[in-house]
Amino acid sequence: MKRFSLFLATAAALIGSPVAAQTTAITGGKLVIGDGSAPIEGGTVLIRNDRVVAAGANVTIPANARRIDATGKWVTPGIFAGFSRIGLVEVGAVTQTNDINASGSPFSAALDVQYAVNPFASAVAVNRAAGVTRAVVSPSTSNSIFGGYGAIVDLGQDENPISKARAFQFVELGETGHRRAGGSRSAAHIHFRAMLNEARTYARNPAAFDSDLLKASDAKALLPVINGRTRLLVHVESANDILKVLDLRKDFPSLKMVLVGVNEGWRVASHIAAAGVPVLASALSDLPYGFEDLSATQSNIGRMKDAGVKVAIGMINDRDAHQLRYSVQYAGNLVALNKVPRATGLSWNEAFAAISSGPADIMGMGAQLGSLKAGRKADVVIWTGDPLELSTQVEQVMIDGVEQSLSNRQMRLRDRYRNPTPGALPKAYDR
Repeated sequence: MKRFSLFLATAAALIGSPVAAQTTAITGGKLVIGDGSAPIEGGTVLIRNDRVVAAGANVTIPANARRIDATGKWVTPGIFAGFSRIGLVEVGAVTQTNDINASGSPFSAALDVQYAVNPFASAVAVNRAAGVTRAVVSPSTSNSIFGGYGAIVDLGQDENPISKARAFQFVELGETGHRRAGGSRSAAHIHFRAMLNEARTYARNPAAFDSDLLKASDAKALLPVINGRTRLLVHVESANDILKVLDLRKDFPSLKMVLVGVNEGWRVASHIAAAGVPVLASALSDLPYGFEDLSATQSNIGRMKDAGVKVAIGMINDRDAHQLRYSVQYAGNLVALNKVPRATGLSWNEAFAAISSGPADIMGMGAQLGSLKAGRKADVVIWTGDPLELSTQVEQVMIDGVEQSLSNRQMRLRDRYRNPTPGALPKAYDR
């Protein structure tokens, strides 16, 4: 009996005591904080459990810390993909694997991607191995200009990818939105105003709500947008459409808008900056895909930045379900653009911030994600060299302080068929 009592007392003491924190120090590398500041030679990142404790040139390392030597390498925050559909589609042409939109659903704004994001989709592991650790995941639209709620996700190996559910609402107000609303810009804007006004009607008396335009669930979903508690990501491309979207703030002053795409943003950059509306811009678009972006230029992001627009890189409708890793290449090309006569790019520090702290700040997650400042989630990548150079490889990835496997389907297929020997291939390859 005494032994049993002693066992219970010991167990209670263990349960009541805090578990010893795991501390890791990554030392000796060229450290990029990710906030737009210059890299630090021989920097150190100190991580305790899932958080960054300190990062810089003179960081005190506890004696019991596990050390990772990154000498000769680069250490950065994980890449934060500013706009994507990752985890929502495996094969675009196969309906059973495509949850980007819901063309057969009677709902619109109430749709919520958190129930559709698949952490086991092959693209998740592929992009994680390329240094992408977080992503903005948005639905697309189908029968309405509103697509529903989007989320912030991590690309970790665990089965729970949602970092923040219902992080924003998505709406189409470019050419696609005009088609959804009936075929014209006037239809899209009256549809937008009518839906938000219906949501106000719902707020006054939910029990008596009756509308031919939208369901009660959709009206309820739009309430935090009207009140400015939830961001509204607006896909828009042409200069004219951008100005019309900014004018919507006159009728709905509490809207917390973020513009997405914005290929002609440079033409009205002063207006965007004056409105204080941030942008998740497509990078390096220089050929028009339609009449709404006839003035597309690779200098778009650089010119908006120079005009005072808060801008980061997004990839809407640009292989956004599978190739988020391209955002690193885009950032590097924006740096190289400075060498092109009469072109406007970004500095190296600005370019890396545009794929790390920039999108995190724009999405309201800057205090948690996107940089290696103290208190942020420990999303860390170790690279063989400059991460914005195509020849550089990822050596190690941490998400929430947990080391991640870099293995993925593409690598396994590469290794399987790199040097095949006769008789080693599956039967289907014998012919």
